[in-house]
Amino acid sequence: MLPGILVKRWLLTSAAGVILTVLGLAIWVKLTPINRLIDFVGQILSSLTHLVPSYISGPVALLLGLFLVFWGQIRTMGTITDALNPEGDRELVDLLLDNRRLSRGPKIVTVGGGTGLSNLLRGLKQYSSNITAIVTVADDGGSSGRLRREIGILPPGDIRNCLAALADEEKLLTELFQYRFQAGDGLNGHSFGNLFLTAMSEITGDLERGIAASSKVLAIRGKVLPSTLEQVILYARLSDGRFVEGESNITKAGGKIDKIGCNPSNPPALPAAIKALEEADYIIIGPGSLYTSVIPNLLIPQIRESILNAKVPKIYICNIMTEPGETDGYSVSDHLRAINQVCGSKLCDAVLVQRQPPSEEFLRNYAQEKSHPVFLDREDVLNMDCNLVLADVMEQDENRGHVRHNSHLLARNLLKWYGQTHND
Repeated sequence: MLPGILVKRWLLTSAAGVILTVLGLAIWVKLTPINRLIDFVGQILSSLTHLVPSYISGPVALLLGLFLVFWGQIRTMGTITDALNPEGDRELVDLLLDNRRLSRGPKIVTVGGGTGLSNLLRGLKQYSSNITAIVTVADDGGSSGRLRREIGILPPGDIRNCLAALADEEKLLTELFQYRFQAGDGLNGHSFGNLFLTAMSEITGDLERGIAASSKVLAIRGKVLPSTLEQVILYARLSDGRFVEGESNITKAGGKIDKIGCNPSNPPALPAAIKALEEADYIIIGPGSLYTSVIPNLLIPQIRESILNAKVPKIYICNIMTEPGETDGYSVSDHLRAINQVCGSKLCDAVLVQRQPPSEEFLRNYAQEKSHPVFLDREDVLNMDCNLVLADVMEQDENRGHVRHNSHLLARNLLKWYGQTHND
């Protein structure tokens, strides 16, 4: 009976339907059977009141009726709860309220790739089910690269991670999708999730339909879309004159990137991705590797033009640490400048930056890998007409010795900024 879950109105509608049905039948048969039934019931009730006084039989009948009504409703709700929540760890009303709240959430479009994007989605799905993740398909390393070369399928790795992040059974599904076969000439090194998506794509005809079918099977919240269905190959020109081709080779080259591009030079965007950007309430760029996860999506003309033309809040999530061989020595404004250079003008309204640096122990570990905190050059960022959103959204993984964005803190701060901007 709580407000907002759209149950009471339908119960009342059903009751009204029963009453109208009875009245319609009564009118149709000219009330004769109804009058006889009323007389019969009246005689029974009159006999009962002679046997049991009305001040006793009335309350007993009333209480029995109320008991049957409530007992029937409780059993009905219990049956529905068991069907929707077999584990029994949540009440039906909580499930309905959550579903209603999430369905009313803003239409959020995220653009990126790598582990950064899937980590963001884990947090965002707690605030809205209207999420669309637009994912790069430029990966050419590992299991994804092998499937791309041997079968000709678009690399499924980043898409796999995003699907797992948006699923209700996220932890179990992530473990399943990340499982890598350790034996067999053909299977060795492949992840189950990549093979699952490859099989789905072969069955349905292409990766887009394969992802849609997988989303139904996995009951994910939101959508995951490749930015293009074209086989895209990244290339980079380095400051020392070298030309490097292939996403996995760019980072290995270890030079300063002067220009990033792709072949073919103007790949067509997926129409569903363009539609999502046009209907978005909020666009989030990143987090992820600047040149190999974020910018590859912006190399697709229709994607970057749709983002540039969107009249909604747009924010870029800056990485916490620099990436060796890709963003060595980069500041926050350097990240923004690289994005704006590809787009031809300012892309985002704001940039979210981690407030506090990692601990000394973590800084030493990163220094050994030639990685350092991304320097916040506040004045340069503000001079680029970009708002600065400072927040503590970092978590430190003691086991791996690495830092990353905390998915829940990140999502909460992103929605907080969106709420402030949207209300203004």
